Amino acid sequence: MNVRNPHPSVRAGTPPMTMSGLRRSFSLLKNYRGVAFLAYFSLFISTAAMLMVPQITQNIIDAVTRGLVAQKIAALPAAFQSMALQQLGWTAEQFARYRDGGVNAVLWSGALIVLFAIARGLFAFSQGYNAERVSQGIAFDLRNRLFEKIQRLSFSYHDRNQTGQLMVRATDDVDKVRLFLGQGLLIALQSVVLLVAALIILSATNYRLMLTILPILPVAMAVFFVFSRIAQPLFLGVQQRLSHLNTILQENLAGIKVIKAFVQEPVQKKRFNQAAEDLMRQQIKVSRTFSFLFPFVFLIANLGQALIQYAGGRQIIEGTLSIGEWQKFSMYLFYVFFPLGQLGFVISQLAQASASANRIYEILDAESEVKNKPDALELPPIQGRVEFRNVTFKYFGSSEPALDDVSFIAEPGQTIALLGATGSGKSTIINLIPRFYDVSAGSVLIDGYDVRDVTIESLRRQIGIVLQDTTLFTGTIRENIAFGKPEATQEEIEAAAKAALAHDFIMSFPDGYDTRVGERGTTLSGGQKQRIAIARALLLDPRILILDDSTSSVDTVTEYQIQQALNRLMKGRTSFVIAQRISTVRNADQILVLDRGRIVARGRHEDLLEESPIYAEIYHSQLIEDVPAVALTGASATG
Repeated sequence: MNVRNPHPSVRAGTPPMTMSGLRRSFSLLKNYRGVAFLAYFSLFISTAAMLMVPQITQNIIDAVTRGLVAQKIAALPAAFQSMALQQLGWTAEQFARYRDGGVNAVLWSGALIVLFAIARGLFAFSQGYNAERVSQGIAFDLRNRLFEKIQRLSFSYHDRNQTGQLMVRATDDVDKVRLFLGQGLLIALQSVVLLVAALIILSATNYRLMLTILPILPVAMAVFFVFSRIAQPLFLGVQQRLSHLNTILQENLAGIKVIKAFVQEPVQKKRFNQAAEDLMRQQIKVSRTFSFLFPFVFLIANLGQALIQYAGGRQIIEGTLSIGEWQKFSMYLFYVFFPLGQLGFVISQLAQASASANRIYEILDAESEVKNKPDALELPPIQGRVEFRNVTFKYFGSSEPALDDVSFIAEPGQTIALLGATGSGKSTIINLIPRFYDVSAGSVLIDGYDVRDVTIESLRRQIGIVLQDTTLFTGTIRENIAFGKPEATQEEIEAAAKAALAHDFIMSFPDGYDTRVGERGTTLSGGQKQRIAIARALLLDPRILILDDSTSSVDTVTEYQIQQALNRLMKGRTSFVIAQRISTVRNADQILVLDRGRIVARGRHEDLLEESPIYAEIYHSQLIEDVPAVALTGASATG
């Protein structure tokens, strides 16, 4: 994949950010409405328990202070007691209750605090646990939708997008959305509930004191709004740079042998360092922004606290506010400014989740250029007649066609060999047969059906493919051979392996067919991987067989043996063979010689030697190499 611009939206001007992706992500919550209800119900209960504590604290302080005052009054002469009670506005019954009930009031209040603390702890656990269940479920859904979508997107989409970027979107971006929907929303709701409830209680407690801090709140909200506008593009930049870094890492791990062979470790290290430095600088920029936000919020909170200290102190001196009420007011004031701090954290999560959600839905909304028509037919069992009718094809971003007005017919059971220089269009032809790409003009027909009119699944189930770049998956040899037919019996698997001349080397391993192959089949030789890939294709018993230079990774003797097996197995099947050496395709029913996307010669081997200068030139240039090879294989066969 070509790396043109690692983060184009940053270098070419950051586009306006939207919340559309995040709004669409909210729909995922409906899949977990029961668990989400438990989380939000627990939030309200735990928040209510939290809001009760300041009132109980006031009761304790008032009980203690009134008890102390009552005891002082009780020590006064009787003549002064009535004057003191009158001055305080206490009745005789209140005086007796304050004097004798202070200790009980403290005990009951303390017990209530413990009770509410236990309730808050239990429901806070329920809130956190169920919120995590919701968030993990959302991540599960998003990752599965992304994986399914990536699997179904056409090859042209993968040609244009880097693997590392897709990996980051399926992992890190999903995690950002998960955290916000599972935790950020709860924190935001709790902050709003705390803030509104605290303001209502403060207004009911002492509206004059409440009016003192009211002008500060719009300032705090304005700060959060400004930072939310700033933060989202910053987090988008982080994700883009992380994708670029991940792409470099993925490419280096996949191509580690090439890097070492060409001694390019220092160059790749410099490249990785540059990407890591770009990421670090962007993250520091984000950190600098939020390092300013939170102290600024606390500055606003401290300003409000200072105003309350002044106004509340004056009311206490004037006798219009008790110490207990003042303490309760201070605690509820914490419930006003603490949510503001929480909202700052939520804004950080919101900005990250919004940027990540947009990136996720870029993939989910991507249109596959190759997809089933609404009225697509199931392709019935085919005979294998393949026709290219005036086919022209251009790859995305290319100005020159890879195929230009190509027409040919392959009758059922014929072997069609494709020969030509690199870039002549051989691989493009075999990519169009199973609809890895769609033609730009013309049509590809199988048994008279335009491949665009049938379902992709029914088409590809009848085509066996062995690509030049052999891909095996982590697992056993048995699992890799049965990749396209997991229900295959052991006898069927062994028959396919024997036909591909793979059975003998498989049985030489201690675990036989249960031998595990490493990532991308690294524990096997190139020839062994190729023969397993051939067995994998043959197990499907396809009517159309595509061999993309499938003997390129084997030695001359093994090539001869595989070719003999393939010659038998290709009988009765329409086979398309790409080969670099004429010796492997000279018995083909039809040889197509391609040059710059056009068929410049066609026919059998003997005819082309006489009629095609290009074919003759290729043949004679390989003749010196092929003669010793044939002699060697002949000696091996007779020896």
